[in-house]
Amino acid sequence: MSTTALPLLPPVPPIPTRSAELAHISAEQWSAVLAAPPAQATPWVQAAARLGSAGAQAVLGQWLLDGRGLERNPMLALQNFLQAAAQDHPMGMNMAGRCLENGWGNPIDMVRAVAWYQKAAATGLDVGLYNLANQLAAGKSIAQDHAAALKLYQQAADQGHAKSMTKIGRYYEEGLVVEKDEEAAFFCYQEGARGGDFRGQFNYAGMLAARGRLAEALEWLEKVPLTATPAYLQLAGQRLLESSYPEFQRIGQRMLDTPAKALYF
Repeated sequence: MSTTALPLLPPVPPIPTRSAELAHISAEQWSAVLAAPPAQATPWVQAAARLGSAGAQAVLGQWLLDGRGLERNPMLALQNFLQAAAQDHPMGMNMAGRCLENGWGNPIDMVRAVAWYQKAAATGLDVGLYNLANQLAAGKSIAQDHAAALKLYQQAADQGHAKSMTKIGRYYEEGLVVEKDEEAAFFCYQEGARGGDFRGQFNYAGMLAARGRLAEALEWLEKVPLTATPAYLQLAGQRLLESSYPEFQRIGQRMLDTPAKALYF
């Protein structure tokens, strides 16, 4: 039985001291930096960010939000995202929007958040499309437009964005903008679930249960707490407690008793 060895990454390059050095960093070397232990990767990324690398600024911002190799500092994270965004870095724009939407490192500012989402979406970034679509669907910070929202979700889903697949499933399940189609909803939820979206996993489990496939439904429900936000666990847990299936009720109680770690993306 033969096995295929994974390609070896080159060693982490020396910490850059001049911006000119960054122009010679290959994609493989950059991947090596990101794969390195935090003690080795963090100083490198910090140095590159100080030298003006938009990619490094975006990565450093995320690490500051997550507390990866550094103490969590949402304010400094936002500063790095904004620096990257000012250089038209798609993820920098998107994460600047996320920070401003959620009040991470700055008071909530939905006008600025939507503006950054619009810029990120204009680059074709899947999460930028998704976040702008969420604003259009909600209609709180921008005029509600479900048709425009669905179009953006579809563009993101075409790139394999799991959360957008789940959102499209809701449109088909409820008959919003499109004709109600439970089979299409089932497919979208399935794809969202397989892509790791906790909402997709929960909705897919519900549709499996409705079709009598309880064992499969339970398997997907078990996955939900692994990535779900605390707020979603409370909502999902309460819904499961109302189920007529004792197994679902037990999972629901565990969701209520065990909040998930908050995620910043």
